[in-house]
Amino acid sequence: MAQYTRLEVVKQMQDSGMVPLFYHHDIEVAKSVLKACYDGGARLMEFTNRGDFAIEIFNQLIKYSIAELPGMILGVGSVTDAAAASQYMLSGANFIVTPVFREDIAVVCNRRKVLWSPGCGSLTEIAQAEEMGCEVVKLFPGSTYGPGFVKAIKGPQPWTSVMPTGGVSTDKENLKGWFDAGVTCVGIGSQLISKDILANKDYSTLSANVKAVLDLIQQLK
Repeated sequence: MAQYTRLEVVKQMQDSGMVPLFYHHDIEVAKSVLKACYDGGARLMEFTNRGDFAIEIFNQLIKYSIAELPGMILGVGSVTDAAAASQYMLSGANFIVTPVFREDIAVVCNRRKVLWSPGCGSLTEIAQAEEMGCEVVKLFPGSTYGPGFVKAIKGPQPWTSVMPTGGVSTDKENLKGWFDAGVTCVGIGSQLISKDILANKDYSTLSANVKAVLDLIQQLK
């Protein structure tokens, strides 16, 4: 069962402005990455459902998070059907992120009042998601649309909260473009948690990078 309400998750998204996301098949690496992001100031993390037995890794990771990292809001991304969403929520997922908009996922998440953020690529999809109760829309892939798309949709729908994922980097100009356009937060994966950091287990650098990005976002907001 989720520890945090959907409104608490949204508030943290608004406050911090960033959701790091990653997947790793090794639970010890996953714990180290989560701890490094936490030490850098992150209080949100999206564990992506991308590998065999990912649910088993998540089960251990969220138990670790609850026991050792107070205030960390751990959710799951790359969820593609209602059954998987339900399974992760039963394991304690605090939010669900999907690559596409699916009503079946909306229904099961709304039933438990768990935040769900669907991948949308048009104003029509965004409006449909919001009609189903979506609080924060995932713009995916962000690289295809860019900040200009966000700025355009905020004209007729200023109430829409957007989280671009894909095409977001840790570069100041990239982040400035997104936040100037009016995004609520950004999702950052390999641009933040790189293959080199994972290969070298350079978790101190990861913590420093997370802190630097979070500080930069506060300046840009």
